[in-house]
Amino acid sequence: MSVPPSVVREQPTSAQNGAGLRARPRKKKMLIIVNPYATTVSDRLKGLVVYALQGRYRVEAISTQAQNHATEIGREVRDSGYDVVVAFGGDGTLNEVANGLAGSDVPVTVLPGGSTNVVARTLGIPNDVVDATERLLGLADDFRPRKIDLGTANGRRFLFACGAGLDAMVVKRVDSHPHLKARFGPWFYTWAAISGFNRHFLLGSPARLRLRADGGESEGITTIVQNSDPFTYFGERPVRICREAAIDNGTISLAMLKRAALRDMPTVALRCLWDRFPAPNHRQIEAFERVTTARIESISADARGEPVLFPVQVDGDYIGDHEALDIGVEPGALTIVA
Repeated sequence: MSVPPSVVREQPTSAQNGAGLRARPRKKKMLIIVNPYATTVSDRLKGLVVYALQGRYRVEAISTQAQNHATEIGREVRDSGYDVVVAFGGDGTLNEVANGLAGSDVPVTVLPGGSTNVVARTLGIPNDVVDATERLLGLADDFRPRKIDLGTANGRRFLFACGAGLDAMVVKRVDSHPHLKARFGPWFYTWAAISGFNRHFLLGSPARLRLRADGGESEGITTIVQNSDPFTYFGERPVRICREAAIDNGTISLAMLKRAALRDMPTVALRCLWDRFPAPNHRQIEAFERVTTARIESISADARGEPVLFPVQVDGDYIGDHEALDIGVEPGALTIVA
């Protein structure tokens, strides 16, 4: 796939004091990777954003055509001279871009177009795309790229979180109904969590998981891996589980939910939503803070003796069912402008 030519060319301008002609400061070369299927993205909005950014950047835009297309684009443009690559979509779009550009010095930023936009909010980028565009315009002459860490799950990189078990099952169910996800947002996630919990964890036979992390071990039904804090958002409220996670400290943090008893769920949810009651203090949650490697594996078997697989999500995208998951961290793997 070839990258289309720039749509904007630099032009000389007259000096205000009549001293003759001089060139404007060089406009930075920007590639916008647009997910046209993201919750709040439309052709009209894309056009407005590109038009606005052309005032300060040489802008090119490419729309993704399928899952993982943004990763392919990122890999192809690593050495194409871009000053910044913008992921215009949700956390999944940014995840794909990050997987394509990880390890390079090409700065990445994000324009929020998803339903939650966890990474954008964590980095201090406005959750409104108009405000985020204005912020990006203001950064044109004040670029300050910095390095952040990426977590890894069986080689797939993630920016803020990975989940195995109940959490991933919820993501899988939500992703299968994108229109309901867009319309009802966090309330649809809540419905998917409650109905999925009743169906798979109270009435079914989900995989039981063993977590081995640096210096410890635990067993349970769900594991959360965080590369940053918070884990996600419920509306405007941050959902916090591992309190020592940070996107630039060279480590990851994990939490294991040890059982799926109905009586535990209200207090678990309360501790995730209110800072007054830290989630790791709950008797059914075991936390492993600031580790560098971990392994999650199924210890359940079906009637034929085959391992029971468990669902996995990274950055809010379901990536399939697995028997085992090797977790790690790549310190400073992604260059960010925010």
